[in-house]
Amino acid sequence: MAKKSTPFEYAPAPESRSIVDIKPSYGLFVDGEFVDGRGSSFKTVNPATEETLAEIAEASEADVDLAVRAARRAFRGWSRMSGRERAKYLFRIARIIQERGRELAVLESIDNGKPIKESRDVDVPVVAAHFFYYAGWADKLEHAGLGPDPQPLGVAGQVIPWNFPLLMLAWKVAPALACGNTVVLKPAETTPLTALLFAEICQQADLPPGVVNIVTGAGGTGQAVVSHPDVDKVAFTGSTAVGKAIARAIAGSDKKATLELGGKAANIVFDDAAIDQAVEGIVGGIFFNQGHVCCAGSRLLVQESVADELLAKLKRRMGTLRVGDPLDKNTDIGAINSREQLDRIRELSDIGEAEGAERWAPPCDLPASGFWFPPTIFTGVTQAHRIAREEVFGPVLSVLTFRTPAEAVEKANNTPYGLSAGVWTEKGSRILHMASQLRAGVVWANTFNKFDPASPFGGYKESGYGREGGRQGLAAYLKGADA
Repeated sequence: MAKKSTPFEYAPAPESRSIVDIKPSYGLFVDGEFVDGRGSSFKTVNPATEETLAEIAEASEADVDLAVRAARRAFRGWSRMSGRERAKYLFRIARIIQERGRELAVLESIDNGKPIKESRDVDVPVVAAHFFYYAGWADKLEHAGLGPDPQPLGVAGQVIPWNFPLLMLAWKVAPALACGNTVVLKPAETTPLTALLFAEICQQADLPPGVVNIVTGAGGTGQAVVSHPDVDKVAFTGSTAVGKAIARAIAGSDKKATLELGGKAANIVFDDAAIDQAVEGIVGGIFFNQGHVCCAGSRLLVQESVADELLAKLKRRMGTLRVGDPLDKNTDIGAINSREQLDRIRELSDIGEAEGAERWAPPCDLPASGFWFPPTIFTGVTQAHRIAREEVFGPVLSVLTFRTPAEAVEKANNTPYGLSAGVWTEKGSRILHMASQLRAGVVWANTFNKFDPASPFGGYKESGYGREGGRQGLAAYLKGADA
């Protein structure tokens, strides 16, 4: 494959913000170089304007094979390198991410549709934090409680989603490299640009060629990565349906896997909760990142005695949310990531209304072009409604009520998912009781959607298996380790 020049160039930044000058076409990142792919190509668009941002190479099976072979060659040297030396590269990557944070944030918002204040103040800082955190573990693996002589698995095939493109990359790449593995990563087809910029950051950090390889494409490319016989570890974040397909594909092989899949989280508000604080947590739990969050608090369970008061305050707060240009720092809700996802949100919302739930959204002037959906709540929802059972993956909240803690637990657990939950109450004993009863991998108390690199994250049931983050996140990339 022919080598290509570095795909990103940057115009001089005006005082207001840095501007990413995007080239019209992109190749793959294999063995430390940007190269032309052998497959066809596809377009990535700005969901706020529907304008084409770039033409992206779609990696063929042959391209994936070259990437895996490059990762296997690099594994020999990378795995034998001391943890202290590997840590230096991870620290260097983390610092470059901080230095280029404005560029990464702008590119993430352009390609994904999320508000710049989220990509700038949440995504990019947490991405850097993950690389710093796992850099600290690289020379301390024998002290992680995962065996006296922990050894890397080999080549990790990683497939990440479009809702947090850069953050999901960090969740997977940082622990893999810290443990001595090499990586072949496939970003989502609608949001490949920050992954390609990360490839440039790897070059800037002088990361040895082949340690990180990035192959772009759609489902076929991801399937080629997952099924490649020389991939030792599969890490996937995405839909439950695809996760099940991956589990079937690798069944009977010796591939190790972690799957972080869908969710339908319950956000439970008791009558003694601080209502104003709970309203802020509800808004952040479902409307952050346009509801494109696997652990979004998409089911609000509120105790009957405070339901009317809470809903009145929630509607008032929703009326203050700004929907619009993702690059406007005052925007609260940006664009839906794709036409396909917008159609899915509209379909399930229409079904919710047809099934008898009451739909409400604040007055909202949506832009004429782009993919947009207003913040929406449904009341009068029962557990039989599809909007209470299926993952909408958009800014849509289903409201149910309960009378007793036992009823709240029963309703919260009445789902095939088990990724996250939230509990709002003044009683510490009630928090502990609820956390012990809820079948969710993460339970937040009087807050929601808070993450830290040192804290493990993952689910039960159809929300997947394995953990990412923290010491447990290392176990997924070491032989014989059990978190």
